[in-house]
Amino acid sequence: MSRAFLEASRREVQQLVERRFEGMRFPVILIDGIDYAGTTMVVVLGLENDGRKRILGFREGATENAEVCKALIEELCDRGLCRDKPTLFVLDGSKALRKAVVDVWGRQAVIQRCQLHKKRNVQAHVPERHWEEIRRRLNEAYHQTDYGRAVRILKNTAALLDRISPDAAASLREGLEETLMLIRLGLPPELFVHLSSTNLIESSLATARKVSRNVKRWRDGDMRRRWCATGLLAAEKRFRRVKGYRHMLQLIDAIERAVGETNAVRKTA
Repeated sequence: MSRAFLEASRREVQQLVERRFEGMRFPVILIDGIDYAGTTMVVVLGLENDGRKRILGFREGATENAEVCKALIEELCDRGLCRDKPTLFVLDGSKALRKAVVDVWGRQAVIQRCQLHKKRNVQAHVPERHWEEIRRRLNEAYHQTDYGRAVRILKNTAALLDRISPDAAASLREGLEETLMLIRLGLPPELFVHLSSTNLIESSLATARKVSRNVKRWRDGDMRRRWCATGLLAAEKRFRRVKGYRHMLQLIDAIERAVGETNAVRKTA
């Protein structure tokens, strides 16, 4: 039985890492580095035009390593993933991940930083007695519909944090406007709730962890890859279209408009 599973799981890894994407459009791509079996798995999940979710790929390696992230993204492009059209990337808080996306996608990339990661990163630098106030301020900003007002709230919060914890203030200012990209795009609430964080990947990895919950001894990286691929494919079989999928065309129009406006500003600068 163990030999049969070993062979089957190797086939599933092969199936996942050899998927082709020619002719497919993924206007939204989520990337996150997740703790799995004592290591970090960088997982890429895409949303198709009709809101269907699909695991695009994964690789073992720290999200802080820009070369690992870039190699994974370039590999997906080699397998047919289109990088010539405007694409919304929902990323965790890693600077390396953002750099990899921009290096490969260039001006076609629109980036939304995960708001949950940002909240955790800021809170980690703040004494516990200030948590409630900082959470209130961040939630107020992230639930705005007016982009300018959301920016002002976060900048005022950063000014407050300068007196409490300069490191927390620096964390909040880093990528501040990118945490508000969905507000700038005017995304409907039905989609906003799913794309303001990388939770779609977190839930997929939860299934992968459940599949491997009885494994007590991890022998090598190949074993982790096999179990992770098996779990991700098991999660994918249960995927449903993202709630709010009826607004995907509106989202695509907003992404294309944002890229056009940004490129126009660059040409006149």
